[in-house]
Amino acid sequence: MNKRFSSITVAALVVVSLFAGMQINKLVSADNIYEQLSKFKDVLSFTEKYYVEDVDTQKLTEAAIVGMLNTLDPHSVYIPAKQFEKVKEDFKGKFEGIGIQFRVINDTITVMEPVGGGPSARLGILSNDRIVRINDSSSIGFKDDQVIRSLRGPKGTKVKVTIVRPGIQDRLDYEIIRDEIPIVSIDAALMVDDQTGYVKVNQFKETTHDEMNKALAQLKSEGMRRLILDLRMNGGGYLEEAYHMADLFLDGGTKDQPRRIVYTKARRSEFDEAYYAKTGDPYEKLPLIILVDNGSASASEIVAGAIQDWDRGLIVGETTFGKGLVQRQWTLSDGSAIRLTIAKYYTPSGRLIQRSYEGKEREKYQEEAFERSEQEGENIEHTHDAKADSTAQVFKTNGGRQVVGGGGITPDYVVKFGNTTTLFQSIFRRNLFFDFAKSYMEGPGLALRAKYGTSLTDFTKSYELSSSMLADFRKFVESKGITVDDKDFDKDQLYIKARLKGEIGSSLFGFEGLIAVMLEVDNQFQKALTLFPEAEKIAKLN
Repeated sequence: MNKRFSSITVAALVVVSLFAGMQINKLVSADNIYEQLSKFKDVLSFTEKYYVEDVDTQKLTEAAIVGMLNTLDPHSVYIPAKQFEKVKEDFKGKFEGIGIQFRVINDTITVMEPVGGGPSARLGILSNDRIVRINDSSSIGFKDDQVIRSLRGPKGTKVKVTIVRPGIQDRLDYEIIRDEIPIVSIDAALMVDDQTGYVKVNQFKETTHDEMNKALAQLKSEGMRRLILDLRMNGGGYLEEAYHMADLFLDGGTKDQPRRIVYTKARRSEFDEAYYAKTGDPYEKLPLIILVDNGSASASEIVAGAIQDWDRGLIVGETTFGKGLVQRQWTLSDGSAIRLTIAKYYTPSGRLIQRSYEGKEREKYQEEAFERSEQEGENIEHTHDAKADSTAQVFKTNGGRQVVGGGGITPDYVVKFGNTTTLFQSIFRRNLFFDFAKSYMEGPGLALRAKYGTSLTDFTKSYELSSSMLADFRKFVESKGITVDDKDFDKDQLYIKARLKGEIGSSLFGFEGLIAVMLEVDNQFQKALTLFPEAEKIAKLN
């Protein structure tokens, strides 16, 4: 009895000791935090009182927060209150206003594109319209923030605008009732031939899953039997939206082998999560190719990684950015926010695709993703492991192919984007393609709107730039102080003509018009079109 009592006592003492130890650790940890806060308060107080000049304590505090987060990882960031409103708006996927994309050109608000279905589009406001007055006051010379303040406002309120339209002598007055305007995450959803659908996604927002469902349903009704999903330059967004997108193309697997799309591991167990596919979407047997590049990050890499690991389709393009960290956002008392890394995410095969960032400046870390030197070619069966070295882990897809972690998603086919000379880049950076097309659409191009109406397909197939128009463009470029070398101009001619046609298409059909035209000279996209037999083979669809 004494021995039994002694054992129980000892066990109880052990439990009490462990509990007490944990509480002491918490107290010590808390004391350390308060000690550091006290130190920071002292430094801030001394600086405010004794610094040689007046100081802005809010600015100093924000700089301290930025410096603190900079010591963690490249994706833990501080977002000032003014920026945070825009961030929330972008990810929420909507705002309230008149529904236009605009640019201030030569001090004048120029409509780049009315948002489809928005109040401006419903009233017949067109791309290339110039807004010269807002509520009976001149808007000439407005900066971007002034335009936003004047045109945005609560749903149901009114704003009057006066528009100058090329080809119309009289000014046009509109009274626009503001409405809720969607910020779309899909730039284009179109049929590129009689069986191939194409969807370009720019970010993973709250609305992405709904947008994707609508886009795929529309393309399916138009005869889509295979899909190219373009995630190039898509920097990511919500992890849940990436999960939903991947789930569209993956079935739930079996009871013994459910299809896990992504999972996270964290220091705190409440942040550990796993996401599994479910069966039932109509696109689970759809031949699929995903386009990626160095700018495809985070949520984009979750989708590409899941499709690759399950051998569900092909990945084509260039190795992705390599961001495998999960952030959570906390709003602070003044309306600012911090976005803090709380976990790492892993692809179905167990790959962490985060690139190394230890000991690197943030700017250098960002640049490295775009400075890779990789060989073009096929990586389907055995050359993924050529990238592996002593620091990279090798994993296997569901079909046994080797893939590696630690540096982004390496495509199954590495295809680099087409090369242009410095001449093209100079013209592009100075926005001269747009400027020339804008002038053209004020003159000879006015008739194109009536000729092609709403048929983007007719425009892409039928419209061609004349040699005289190309010569006029060259003179226009030279008039802007750019020296045009004959050899470079000839080498770039295919891309120059496509970009000009694309800018005209954008004026007529919005951003989708530009994308549709540029796909004709997009070698990554054109290569993908030839790879569907391989995509079907790897996914066992044939």
